[in-house]
Amino acid sequence: MVLDVLERQIAAALQLDPRCPWRKMAAVLGEAERTVARRGSQLLESGVVAVVGVRPQPAAVLIEMRCAPGTVRAAAKALAQRDDTTFVYTTTGTGDCLAEIFTEPGRMGDVLSEELPSTIGLRDSTSYPVLRYFRTIRGWRPQVLGTDRVEALRSSLTPDSGVLEARHTLNRQDTELAEALCADGRMSYEALGRRVGVSEATARRRSEWLLGNNQVQLRAVVEPAVFGLNVEALLWIRATPRHLERLGMALAELPMVRYAAAIAGDYQIVADVTVSDMAALYHFITGSDWAQYASSVDVSLLLDARKRGGRITRVS
Repeated sequence: MVLDVLERQIAAALQLDPRCPWRKMAAVLGEAERTVARRGSQLLESGVVAVVGVRPQPAAVLIEMRCAPGTVRAAAKALAQRDDTTFVYTTTGTGDCLAEIFTEPGRMGDVLSEELPSTIGLRDSTSYPVLRYFRTIRGWRPQVLGTDRVEALRSSLTPDSGVLEARHTLNRQDTELAEALCADGRMSYEALGRRVGVSEATARRRSEWLLGNNQVQLRAVVEPAVFGLNVEALLWIRATPRHLERLGMALAELPMVRYAAAIAGDYQIVADVTVSDMAALYHFITGSDWAQYASSVDVSLLLDARKRGGRITRVS
């Protein structure tokens, strides 16, 4: 499925501000509010676009798994069902499956040495702790909207800070609000208040605090293919320490990059890139300015996204 022009604009607007009111969105896009509300609601109800939240943790790790023949899909499904995974991909290359896990630093050892080894089909795995994010998927902005519209729609409550922060200790009401926002990031303040048992004004104030203090990270989850970006690849990049920051920042400025993180291990940066076709991928790797800072690049193609943005995308 490929979205039409208005649907792409609505999806892009939700990436900028997942809670953007239809009225504001319509005014910025120059469309009738009723049309934008109807088309936007259809995208959300169909699941083509999902506005969900993730509770960040102070530690993140990428797990590249190699599986026994015939078990890759089962392993990916098992990983996707874990509450602590944010994305789970099956890929080409030396690894069969890649997952990102958010956890507490104190639990990292248990996750890596006790929990993950019991994953169905797992033969062996490599862990890459995340040192720093240059971009997460909540900061991905395909080139759909012009600069003026982007600035008009951008929300101060949902920045892509890229910072790994400890969770605050939340009271019962804030915990329930956070859980509700993670399940449905566009739930109205009135509905949030009813769910938690507080006034609409309190629900608004506390929700804005949760979002503004990085206790809930909202994102609009959209498959790149609906924008006509049919090739998705993971770039495993080696670079010298003096080039690392410059390389990461250069990648984060490009609309083709959905995700880029500095990692510990044999590679220094991993980047998730979406482009229209293989020729565009080749050009991105060989003809882009960022490549001058890389000493080597290994490429894996994404075959299937079992989970994106903390949301299971396929059930089979």
